Amino acid sequence: MPYTAGKPRTLIESDSVTRSISILCCALVLFISGMSCRDDSGGTPSAAGDEGDAGDAKHAHTNRLARETSPYLLQHAHNPVDWYPWGEEAFEKAREEGKPILLSIGYSACHWCHVMEHESFENEEIAAIMNELFVNIKVDREERPDVDGIYMTAVQIMTGRGGWPLTVFLTPEKKPFFGGTYFPPEDQGGRPGFRTLLGQVSGFYQESKNDPETVAKMEELLERIRESSKGPAGAESLAGVDVEVAVNQFNRSYDRRFGGFGGAPKFPPSARLMLLLRHYYETGDAQTLNVIKGTLDGMLKGGMYDQLGGGFHRYSVDEKWLIPHFEKMLYDNALLAPVYLAAYQMTGEPEYRRITDEILGYLMNEMSFDRGGFFSSEDADSEGEEGKFYVWTPDEVRAVVGADDADLVMARYGVTAQGNFEHNTTTLFLARTIEDIAAETGRSESDVREALAKADSKMLAVRAKRIRPGLDDKALASWNALAISAFARAGRGLGDARYVERAKKAARFIQENMVKGDILMHTYKEGEAKIPGYLDDYTFYVQALVDLYETTFDVDYLERAVKWNDRTMELFMDPAGGGFHYSGDENEELIAQAKNFFDGSVPSGNSIAAMNLARLERYTGNKRYEMELQSLFSTFAGPMGRSPGGTAAMLCAFAFHTRGPREIVIVGGDDDPATEAFVETVSRRFIPDAIFVYWDGKDRRAAKLMPILEGKENVDETTAFICRDYVCDAPITSAETLQTAMAAPYETGESAR
Repeated sequence: MPYTAGKPRTLIESDSVTRSISILCCALVLFISGMSCRDDSGGTPSAAGDEGDAGDAKHAHTNRLARETSPYLLQHAHNPVDWYPWGEEAFEKAREEGKPILLSIGYSACHWCHVMEHESFENEEIAAIMNELFVNIKVDREERPDVDGIYMTAVQIMTGRGGWPLTVFLTPEKKPFFGGTYFPPEDQGGRPGFRTLLGQVSGFYQESKNDPETVAKMEELLERIRESSKGPAGAESLAGVDVEVAVNQFNRSYDRRFGGFGGAPKFPPSARLMLLLRHYYETGDAQTLNVIKGTLDGMLKGGMYDQLGGGFHRYSVDEKWLIPHFEKMLYDNALLAPVYLAAYQMTGEPEYRRITDEILGYLMNEMSFDRGGFFSSEDADSEGEEGKFYVWTPDEVRAVVGADDADLVMARYGVTAQGNFEHNTTTLFLARTIEDIAAETGRSESDVREALAKADSKMLAVRAKRIRPGLDDKALASWNALAISAFARAGRGLGDARYVERAKKAARFIQENMVKGDILMHTYKEGEAKIPGYLDDYTFYVQALVDLYETTFDVDYLERAVKWNDRTMELFMDPAGGGFHYSGDENEELIAQAKNFFDGSVPSGNSIAAMNLARLERYTGNKRYEMELQSLFSTFAGPMGRSPGGTAAMLCAFAFHTRGPREIVIVGGDDDPATEAFVETVSRRFIPDAIFVYWDGKDRRAAKLMPILEGKENVDETTAFICRDYVCDAPITSAETLQTAMAAPYETGESAR
């Protein structure tokens, strides 16, 4: 189950906050006493810290976070709380003073993180209590996903739920003993607020920290965290892994009214959709296509999609995809663009092409920085209000587009006097089709379409003058790699050189700014790359390099993919338990070591590692990759068989490998029109289970790296070879024959189903 960023608005407006506080207070007593507690509903700081910075004359307070680069940590640099960044300095102080740690984890785009900061961390009295009773640590979960993952697991074990802001109380030895998410500042309905809770938690710790029973229970919790983090118990048979079973399960949970899976809140199901697209490619199953299109259409029509500026918000708080949580994340858009691209390639639906272009346009226009990388996210809030940048009223629409076209715009985007969001504002969504509007107004469809396009431009220009949401301007290697893959695939699939160049530019950015020797760094900001990369950084980067090879056929990308894939195996592989740890040999050792295999907001690193191994084994013939891939699949066979909804990305790799991917090799001349036509025939199609090579018949580096090229250099004309396990069909020298050979299996009767 994916974590909820902050809390959905529907929960905040109920009594769940006070209920969760009651549960957490219950947990404080009952967990230590051995009982279970479960939610069935689902002193003044120094001016600049001990180092004695000069401080900031414009602010009453400046703490240690002012020396950090994380935008989230910098947001808290002038709190009256004596914040420390995660590090030994804080834990040494806690040991010396005998105080527990208050660990607060969030991220810059998180709405409820801002709420808790304003209510509690900017409150002088509450900050004074925190400084007196605790050593306070602030962590950016995007900068330290390892820390976040471990302590999120702890809170989920203790309370049955999780989210951000994450609030965890630790011993000086980093062991958690109590935690929760958002806490309101004051008591509500007889239940303690954050101010009261601070005293209760501190008192409990000081009274019980040396009690043998309490210590034993803390150790028990620590063991449960380690057990939960380490992954499956052992290898299992692959007999229970079946993509068809997974697809049937997805069909059963499909929302036939609004698309997507399950109820509110709804997150973009990128990995599931990609698995379904693979299944449709192979089988042509009409129900699978209905699920794909229903979900894609529901998302693009709703308010979760930015109808003016392009790009998707994080999630929808309702089942209709109507009202979003307004933050925009690089990773969501980098994952959704290839899904819409593949759907366009499979169906020819122009709307899917439009959304692909608009997502990538948003990333180029709003999320790019000069050196070539991509920013991480845009905030949900502007001027202290969630969504204010994006919403509209009828009066605002009329003032911008004029009386003649205002009714068209309001009909198209559902703008009404009562609105659908707070303060009678409207989150724009596609309420009416152009055809219906034309019929109702008596105007031609082309006239309506032209008027709406002009109105969109005017509204977008006016919106650009509003105060924008905050920008998290750090670059993360993993998310940048996802964006590289998106641009590379779109450049290849749409024949758009702009996208190819943008992918290459971002790859250069990582290579030149985020690589230190043989270590890929996790985060970059203002000329500084820091924190050794995690599994996601390495695996997503390898994937991006392979995607760039298949787009440009520059063998340098493939050689680098092999290098970084081997480095991934060296740093992260678990030879005893199988699979890959999230943290590697270069990362800080924490209280537990995680092995992630369920997809969350991004596919699991183990899933992408599996696909990388499968693709690179086909390219290089390296049998070690095959051996490790089989071990990895066996390690995660249980979760794949029992929980396909959470392992869709792994199932994509499993399907790729077990079907036996085609090896498509085109040999020809660089400036030969026939060669270009052959390459285009393959590139423009969605072919999920294949590798793709273009060779001029001369490049010795390519021939040495890829054994499939052996014997294919002497051709008199452009020739395509389609092979499986290095055994090739008859050479193809006709573009028409190649077109037929590239048809989906269900179109040619080759499907195994």
